[in-house]
Amino acid sequence: MLSNVDNMDLCRVGPGTIMGNVFREYWIPAARSDELPGPDSAPLRVKLLGEELIGYRTTSGAVGLIQNACPHRGASLFFGRNEEEGLRCVYHGWKFDVTGACVDMPSEPAESNFKNKVRAKAYPTQERGGIIWTYMGPREVPPPLPDMEANMTTTDPTQVSVLMRRCNWMQGLEGELDTVHAAFLHFGSADYEKEEPKSLNWYHYRARVGPHFVAKDTDFGTAYGCWRPAEEDSTYWRIGYAFFPFYAMQAAGVMGPDVKMNAYVPMDDEHTLQWEVFYRTDGPPRPQRVVPINRTSEPLDSGRGGNYLPFGTGWYDRWTLEQSLENDYFIDREGQARNESYTGIPGIRQQDMAVTETMGTIYDRSHEHLGTSDSMIIRTRRRWLAVARAFAEQGILPPNVDNPAAYRLRSGEVVLPRSADWWDGSRHLREKSLAEPPELKVKV
Repeated sequence: MLSNVDNMDLCRVGPGTIMGNVFREYWIPAARSDELPGPDSAPLRVKLLGEELIGYRTTSGAVGLIQNACPHRGASLFFGRNEEEGLRCVYHGWKFDVTGACVDMPSEPAESNFKNKVRAKAYPTQERGGIIWTYMGPREVPPPLPDMEANMTTTDPTQVSVLMRRCNWMQGLEGELDTVHAAFLHFGSADYEKEEPKSLNWYHYRARVGPHFVAKDTDFGTAYGCWRPAEEDSTYWRIGYAFFPFYAMQAAGVMGPDVKMNAYVPMDDEHTLQWEVFYRTDGPPRPQRVVPINRTSEPLDSGRGGNYLPFGTGWYDRWTLEQSLENDYFIDREGQARNESYTGIPGIRQQDMAVTETMGTIYDRSHEHLGTSDSMIIRTRRRWLAVARAFAEQGILPPNVDNPAAYRLRSGEVVLPRSADWWDGSRHLREKSLAEPPELKVKV
């Protein structure tokens, strides 16, 4: 078992922390493009890795991400005037461009060159597939964006959602890697006899008890396989991955056609923005579910409780659901008793929220008792800690920073011959995106 000191090293991501320094080597999803809907639109409060930042879109359409506190006397730039290619502090009129340079200082004499000596901290941004990415690291020339297939395709995703979760990023990520929970938390009341025989759901629901696990380190992070018997000569597998620094591709769905991106982006140590992008490459197109940015947002899930609260302007007022710990996530005890729902909690992601948030915002892992089904969680913690320490102590660059193609994989469910190795036997499906490289589609 990892010590509590290791637990803290793993979880903390603020400025100067071991893991925070690792995260800053990568591009990070910061906001949806439509959260800054047009030139000179209202600034946006954005919290990332414990830093309070202000996002804004300039007159020409470029996106700036700048420190919240004006370098002059610390007033918030959220209240700034977004005008003529810069953000102007309303306190004394100092104006900054997207690079952080002070381009106007009207409170100083005309002959003064003081503005040339003042800079605000600002981070470079790129937009791709409706996502504003930022690089918060030390390089003058940032690394390439990750080849996350779901974010760089010519096919419009069927699902693009963001969800604020009130817990540490690692609790969310580990929940995604814990594939065995799906058969209980999400589908514990499902009846396999009502599924089509020999379908993936039929195999999944039929054998909830006693799944077997294998996990391994990879160049990109870690991978797991969870297997249950299928037929006499075949095995049902659920195969998924964790990528540095905070990505997961879950095992749910058909391996090969399904393209996924899950990111657990730390706002700070106790709040996480979960990004989820999904589409399928086969079959008829599905209706697109891109949750709009407005005061009456569409629900994350159908049914009671899946609605987003109206967006506010606070640091934690984006992408919050009406279901929360304060209202017990709208649990329906009668529905639970009738086995209409294993948990009684409406919504898949809301069920995830309930179990990860009730651990506490940062769970003390010294209280855990981990079993064989937790092998992927154990391996991932050790891998992430080893990488963070190698970077801190030896300067060894974390995986994938300069290898964007490492993210070109597909995960999911598959039935393999009993004699097949799970890793080699699924290669033709896992690496499907390598055979057909995705094409970039920018959506602003």
